[in-house]
Amino acid sequence: MLLPLLLAFFAGFALILGFWPVSIDNRPKLQLKSDDPLEGLKPPPGSEAKKKRPADMIFQLTGKIAIFNRPFAVSSTGRRMYKDLAMAKTRISVEEFLLIKELLIVVFIALAFKLARNSDFFMFIVLMSFALGYMIPEFWVRGRIKKIKEDILRYLPDTVDLLGLCVNAGLDFMMALKYVVEKSTPTVIIDELRNMMQEINVGKPRRDALRDLAKKYELPDLSTFSRTLVQADRMGTSVIEALNVLSEDMREARFRRGEAMALKAPLKMLVPLLFFIFPVVAILVAGPVFLDFFQNNPIQHLGH
Repeated sequence: MLLPLLLAFFAGFALILGFWPVSIDNRPKLQLKSDDPLEGLKPPPGSEAKKKRPADMIFQLTGKIAIFNRPFAVSSTGRRMYKDLAMAKTRISVEEFLLIKELLIVVFIALAFKLARNSDFFMFIVLMSFALGYMIPEFWVRGRIKKIKEDILRYLPDTVDLLGLCVNAGLDFMMALKYVVEKSTPTVIIDELRNMMQEINVGKPRRDALRDLAKKYELPDLSTFSRTLVQADRMGTSVIEALNVLSEDMREARFRRGEAMALKAPLKMLVPLLFFIFPVVAILVAGPVFLDFFQNNPIQHLGH
C-alpha cells in the first residue's frame, strides 16, 4: 500500500512540475582558459587541497535534487520562507528547505503506515504525520528567529551607548560605527551593523540601509533606532542628541522588560508548584499521619 501511494505522489509532483516552467540559473562563472599559465600549478607548500567529506557530497546531492522545488520557491510562500531563513541566519536555500519538509513528510507517513495501518484513526494519523513533517522545520526556524531577536534586544542598548560615546568623543556617525563594529565582541547586532556599513560603503544611501535593517527584523527597538537616525539625517539635527535620547529610552525599555519578566515569574512557577512540589510536600507531611491512622485506627477502639 505504501509503495503505490509514494509512486502516485511522485507522479503527481512530476506532472505539476512538467506544466510549471522552470528557469535554471545559468549565470556566467569564471573559468581558467586552457592557455592560462596558472592552470595546472600545484598549491603552495603548506596548503593542501581539501578533500571532500561525505557530508559535503550529501549537501551537493541534496542541492541538485532541491532544484526541482524552484517553481515553489518563487511563490509568495517561498518569498516568506526566504525572509525567514535570512532572518534565522541559515545557509539553507528555500529549495533545500522545501526538500527537508518533503523528506520529513514521507518519513512520517511511512511510519504511520507501518505502525497504525489497522487503526480506526488511520486517516487522522496520516494527516497528523503530514502536518508534523511540514511544521517541524518551521518550528526550528521560528526558534532560531526568536533567539536572534532576543539577542538583538539584549545587546542593542549597549551598542547604542557605545555609538553615543564615540560620537560624543568627536567622531562622526560612520567613523563611530566602524570603530564599534571593529572593537566590539561579535554579536548579532554587531554583525548586522557590519553588513549595513558594507552596504553604505558600496553606495547604498544610509537612510535606505537603516530602513532595510528595521524591516528585516520588525522589532520596535530596532525600528526606533533606525527612525531616530533617519530623522536626524533628514532634519539636519545633531546625531549626538539623538543617540543620547535614544540611549536613555533603550535603557528604560530594557528596565521595563525586566520588570515584566519578573511579574511573569510567579505565574510560570505556579504550574510546577501545583503538579510537582505540592504533591511531594503533601506525601511527606500527610503520609506518616495516614499510615499511623490505618495501623492504629481509633474508630475501631471506639466501637469496642
